[in-house]
Amino acid sequence: QEQLVESGGGLVQAGHPLRLSCAASGRTFSAYAMGWFRQAPGKEREFVASIIMTAGSASLADSVKGRFTISRDNAKNTVYLQMNSLKPEDTAVYYCAARGGYKWMPPRTISEYDYWGQGTQVTVSS
Repeated sequence: QEQLVESGGGLVQAGHPLRLSCAASGRTFSAYAMGWFRQAPGKEREFVASIIMTAGSASLADSVKGRFTISRDNAKNTVYLQMNSLKPEDTAVYYCAARGGYKWMPPRTISEYDYWGQGTQVTVSS
């Protein structure tokens, strides 16, 4: 059974960095694309970043461009989200997602992903 395990969340002061990791595992699973979404209390889950694991092409939400970076380690089937210059409005549960099938561009919508992690809390204090 395919599993996504997130780590790296926590409490951080505004302006400080944090790095999230997501490792995909499963007997035959190899993600074609992986992404990060987040959900703040009372809000819908929203796209943050995604990456094509082979090509390395990435996509970022406008709200995090210039502050967040997504990267991957294919040997470990792992994706990272480096979050710099964090703001209180970045506070949310961050979810990792994986897609097994081909997609021309890094997927940005919930429906394009096959598997989801349990989420990790990121809290940014002012």
